[in-house]
Amino acid sequence: MAKIIDGKAISAEIRAEIKAEVEQRIARGECRPGLAVIIVGEDPASQVYVRNKKKGCEEVGFYSEVYELPAETKQEELNALIDKLNADNKIHGILCQLPLPKHLDENEVILRIDSKKDVDAFHPYNVGKIMIGDYDFLPCTPAGVMALLERSGIEVAGKECVVVGRSNIVGKPQAMLLLHANGTVTVCHSRTKNLAEVCRRADILVAAIGKADFFGADMVKEGAVVIDVGMNRRADGKLTGDVNFAEVEPKASYITPVPGGVGPMTITMLLKNTLTASKK
Repeated sequence: MAKIIDGKAISAEIRAEIKAEVEQRIARGECRPGLAVIIVGEDPASQVYVRNKKKGCEEVGFYSEVYELPAETKQEELNALIDKLNADNKIHGILCQLPLPKHLDENEVILRIDSKKDVDAFHPYNVGKIMIGDYDFLPCTPAGVMALLERSGIEVAGKECVVVGRSNIVGKPQAMLLLHANGTVTVCHSRTKNLAEVCRRADILVAAIGKADFFGADMVKEGAVVIDVGMNRRADGKLTGDVNFAEVEPKASYITPVPGGVGPMTITMLLKNTLTASKK
């Protein structure tokens, strides 16, 4: 039987630490960390994330602004808003919720946000800093995974780590962070041959492909640590991860549930990045 890695509890612990630090900073007369979130259009999943981010800011004592723009917003209008927030001293972190409507250029938006306020860590400058191991910010989901491992007392050094998924948001930075923690890392994707065989080598398996219940017991080594980054909705409306929890849990040593595993950590690490930005 695997130990369940409780993302809700670990997230609450980190938020309490952030809140205490914010209170100390304000008591010393230092600035209150400020986060601006931009959402374009009415994607329901994005709206839920934005509401949770606003709630997270209130919980830890941050100043926050939310800009809800109509789907037909022009690139120039979005760029002008980002420029205004870049120049605003009350705002230390800027986040533009992706995906954007098709007519808007995501890359242009990522490049436009001041790299010192890029709390998603998507700007090429920050991505480069992560690559060399000299970073200010980390992408929120991979950073959350590392915090779960660390606070659960799971040693990465010397372990065989397999990351399935190669997105810029999760897979690639996740591999880099495991490498910085002295793991031996393999990155798999849709073209990987003998995927199940590669996964069975993993002491630490990170599943991040967005396919419901894709990873069964036959893909997991006995005693592996299984981190499920997937967030999928079944036909019955229930949330499920990329890992078939019922099958894999008896075989793993540690496992993250969905929901309640990696999910709660993502916004918490965003708050941590915003606190770091305010100190800079």
